[in-house]
Amino acid sequence: MKIAALQLQTLPLSNKKLKSYIAHAKDKGANLVVLGEYVLNNFFKELTYMPKNMIAIQSKHKIEALEALSREYDINIVSPIVIVSNDKIYKSIAIFSPTQTEFKSQEFLINYDHWDEESFFDNEPHDKVTVMHFSLNGLNISVINGFEIHFDHIWIEIAKNNSDLVLVPSASTFGSNQRWNEILKTRAFINNLYILRANRIGSYEDKESFWNFYGETYLINPDGFIEETLESTEDILIVDVDIKELQQTNRNWKFREYLKKRGLV
Repeated sequence: MKIAALQLQTLPLSNKKLKSYIAHAKDKGANLVVLGEYVLNNFFKELTYMPKNMIAIQSKHKIEALEALSREYDINIVSPIVIVSNDKIYKSIAIFSPTQTEFKSQEFLINYDHWDEESFFDNEPHDKVTVMHFSLNGLNISVINGFEIHFDHIWIEIAKNNSDLVLVPSASTFGSNQRWNEILKTRAFINNLYILRANRIGSYEDKESFWNFYGETYLINPDGFIEETLESTEDILIVDVDIKELQQTNRNWKFREYLKKRGLV
């Protein structure tokens, strides 16, 4: 199955660029498009200075646009999105299909002094972790936000979903390239699945630091190797997820077989 990952910074209010990329993805045979974090909305630090009603208008505009584009091009689109509901703000992921739209709030939010999403968003922590999951063209697909790659409970749920592919929209910065690469390559190998990471580009500067979102959108195969990658500029990555390669890797390593024997997944 062909999948397109868009490597972008925050999109303008106009949907011309978004439409162009989705049309290109469809023309190349992609059935699914994934966007990085803070592409439909402004970056988190900018959101903290925006009036709540402006955030709501921005999100509503992009939701309506992606629903229309999904129908027009008969394509599925996955993207993080900020939802404003009942005067509260939630960091979420959306799946836009030609027939419906599904939203899920992010489970784990960054809570560092310099990047405190947990205090800004109204996502409520709870004792049951769930992962957004859907099937498309014979593939079991899970979707998680970038920060969630660090938590084993997320990957346990991904294993229970018998996932073949994990989509990871992210907004990675501060020279974290190598750490992210090693984490995701390891996660792909020990779970014997594909990982497609769509990372934001662009920059943000405040009094304390300069935030450079470095891109490097890529596909990791079930053996834990990066197959295809973008650099640091705006671009689109079209990848092939091969079910036969996935099946062969699982036969070779048998990690899932061991878990199934014990009733763990």
